[in-house]
Amino acid sequence: MSDMASFVPAGADLDELRAEARSCRGCDLFRDATQTVFGKGSSRARVVMVGEQPGDVEDRRGEPFVGPAGVLLRRAVTDVGLKPKDLYITNAVKHFKFRQAATGKRRIHQTPDRVEIVACRPWLLAEFAQLAPNFVVALGATAGQALLGPSFRVTKSRGVLMPWPESAYHPEDYAQPGGAAQVMATLHPSAILRADDRDAAYAGFVKDLKVVADALG
Repeated sequence: MSDMASFVPAGADLDELRAEARSCRGCDLFRDATQTVFGKGSSRARVVMVGEQPGDVEDRRGEPFVGPAGVLLRRAVTDVGLKPKDLYITNAVKHFKFRQAATGKRRIHQTPDRVEIVACRPWLLAEFAQLAPNFVVALGATAGQALLGPSFRVTKSRGVLMPWPESAYHPEDYAQPGGAAQVMATLHPSAILRADDRDAAYAGFVKDLKVVADALG
């Protein structure tokens, strides 16, 4: 594991991790971001959803998926019958990466690079060490690659339940003996908001999430 893990206290519970993550200096993203945005949800969640990084609204409010993409995600979760008590939502990267627009105060999203994903990985591992979900949903390419390796492509495997990737990472890192959790990748909600045909994109997103909802029972 990276030296960045020195920022992560061993054996900490989710509340302690959230508090400690506020002072993380594992990469340079903290310099411009407003604050660390840690995961949120039940410590007994049966489904963990992993996004890319906080957006502008999340960066200002300090909570994951509270902007437009979060509104869409909550709608889809409700549509497939997943319950809030069964969910924990987080991001592969905990700080907002952006560039300032040439004019005005608008902050334009930038995709985290591999160095930043790896730097933040110990926090993601620490979250999983405190959770024992049945299913993990990777929302978008960055989350998919953070969980399943840099060669993973969402477009080739979306909506398919897969065993925990023992070949990519040691399952014990996620407190999943024998790779007990199943993982599924789908689009990031923000991609649906940008789609030319939002209705079709949303329908596909709901279809993917329903795979998890049906398997959860």
